[in-house]
Amino acid sequence: MTILDIDLTQASPVERIRYLMARLRQPEIGCPWDQKQDFKSIAPFTIEEAYEVADTIARDDFAHLKEELGDLFFQVVFYGQMAEEQGYFNFDEVMQELENKLVRRHPHVFPAGTLESKIHSGQQIEEHTIKASWEAIKHQEKAEKKQLGESLLDTVPGGMAPVKRAHKIQSVVAKKGFDWQDPQLVMDKLEEEIRELAVEVRACAPVAKIADELGDLMFCCVNLARHYKLDPDMVMIQANHKFEKRFRLLEKSLKDQSISLDDASLGQMEQEWQKAKQYDE
Repeated sequence: MTILDIDLTQASPVERIRYLMARLRQPEIGCPWDQKQDFKSIAPFTIEEAYEVADTIARDDFAHLKEELGDLFFQVVFYGQMAEEQGYFNFDEVMQELENKLVRRHPHVFPAGTLESKIHSGQQIEEHTIKASWEAIKHQEKAEKKQLGESLLDTVPGGMAPVKRAHKIQSVVAKKGFDWQDPQLVMDKLEEEIRELAVEVRACAPVAKIADELGDLMFCCVNLARHYKLDPDMVMIQANHKFEKRFRLLEKSLKDQSISLDDASLGQMEQEWQKAKQYDE
């Protein structure tokens, strides 16, 4: 029995979406676009959908979060359907693997190692103990999967977005003590990197050298965010939103004066930008 054989009148919402996906992928009678997709062609869309979820959260746009979460979940359904078609695994196995992993990583909640296991309501465990247990279990899982190579950094996925990967690299080495102990020290390092970049810029250094120093600076910015327990991606999303809001105010103000962006001087745009900043604050 496949998902196409289910009784839609009795199907759950998840089953109905899985049925929909299977119909889209059906040879000859499905959707041509969905039929020709594979794991690699869908992966960029998955990343995009994840960022759209993060974007709605950053904007507190909970009215649209439901829709974006649905779009992201559909990516999982898409992968599950393709995997089942090729005999790799099926959707239920994905869910079972997830349940097993989460139960295994939360022994303080599921002491018997099953979803059905109970724990006494009065029993409490310190958060730092829970975190240490979580990391130890993850490390053991990766070792069993032979994901640990010669370097500690072999545990960091190579396909992560650059900023997120920088954050992950720093977090991994920090657990071994390779880290600044005070955010002020990170700030000192950041100022040092700014000075080094300034020297190269003012010396009209080759672009490759500028890129190298700029990379050091950006890596340090991620480090500072991490020390304040900030997600650098979310920080950047918020910065983008702030810029967009102010620039839209700038555009509107110029338009009200019958001035197009093409005709506006840099001085006029700077003046309106300063007004937008005051309005925004």
